Amino acid sequence: MKTLGLIGGVGPESTVEYYRFIVAAFRAQCDGNYPPIIINSVNLKMYIGLINANEMEQFADELVREIERLAVAGTDFGAFASNTPHIVFDEVQRRSRIPLVSIVEATRDRVLELGFRKVGLFGTRFTMQGTFYPQVFSRAGLELITPNEAEQTYIHDKYMTELLNNNFAPQTRDQMIGIANRMMERQGIEALILGGTELPILLRDAEQARMPLLDTTRIHVARIVSMMI
Repeated sequence: MKTLGLIGGVGPESTVEYYRFIVAAFRAQCDGNYPPIIINSVNLKMYIGLINANEMEQFADELVREIERLAVAGTDFGAFASNTPHIVFDEVQRRSRIPLVSIVEATRDRVLELGFRKVGLFGTRFTMQGTFYPQVFSRAGLELITPNEAEQTYIHDKYMTELLNNNFAPQTRDQMIGIANRMMERQGIEALILGGTELPILLRDAEQARMPLLDTTRIHVARIVSMMI
């Protein structure tokens, strides 16, 4: 049985979801036993400031430092409870002395399992405009579609001002589902990746969606638990 080191606080609500889901999945597969987890909750505000300033080297340095704390605490492997830190995932993994579980790679594998070839991506602007999802997906022959500029601005603004502050408004949910449905009409996406770990909290029960919504939190958790046991 391996001990997970989880970088949390990015943001807090998704970290709570990760903990709940990991415990539930582990208990279901391990006769009611509870999993060994060490959570290192970090300063989201500082990280967002570094990303906005394009200080990616310092951002990676900060994440490496926090992963090292988890390694010193005795964890066997680590994970980020968020999509956005994967902007510098390869650099952090290269410098980490414990293996890290990528939410992007786990999501790619799930898309392949489901047989989709063209999928949409929601997330923060850093995720939607970053290269980390397209690079991983293109290597598997998958086409990744992002919203247009105005739609990305709306999603990012709501993410930063509402979702990260534990505000999950019905009108925001309806607007985001409307964007997804328009992407299906315009570009023929077969499914939508919820590439921000607060997005499933907002959209998990959205019945108006005309395509499958892929919850990256649950996909990531499934991969994490499989490594723990």
